[in-house]
Amino acid sequence: MDQKIMTFIKKQQVAFICSVDEEGFPNVKAMLRPRKIDGQHFYFSTNTSSMRVKQYLNNPNACVYFCHKGLIRYTGVMLKGRMEVLTDQKTKDMIWRKGDTMFYKGGVTDPDYCVLKFTAESGRYYCDLKTENFSI
Repeated sequence: MDQKIMTFIKKQQVAFICSVDEEGFPNVKAMLRPRKIDGQHFYFSTNTSSMRVKQYLNNPNACVYFCHKGLIRYTGVMLKGRMEVLTDQKTKDMIWRKGDTMFYKGGVTDPDYCVLKFTAESGRYYCDLKTENFSI
């Protein structure tokens, strides 16, 4: 993934994550931007009890989409890969933020708090009516 794509991704406030349901249909959800990006790995916080977690445990195929609509220009990046559900304390500690107790009353050890780790394998970049596929 080249630097212009990574710079674009890091500026976005929202990410759209996609999973596959038990009937094989895609499901999409808006999320706050990744808590951490480490190379091709993107980390999100979520509720262990969520529908999305159940879907990723059943089928790890996923994509994440970032977009920005300006006055004239629309830019989008779709990343395809796999999503893992992580519940180990080290990973939970890594992306925890002080205000998270608003969502997870039990704090960083709350059993309903987990981490989604997306590993990108390929992608598609769109800008100025041009598209570009890339491998990671």
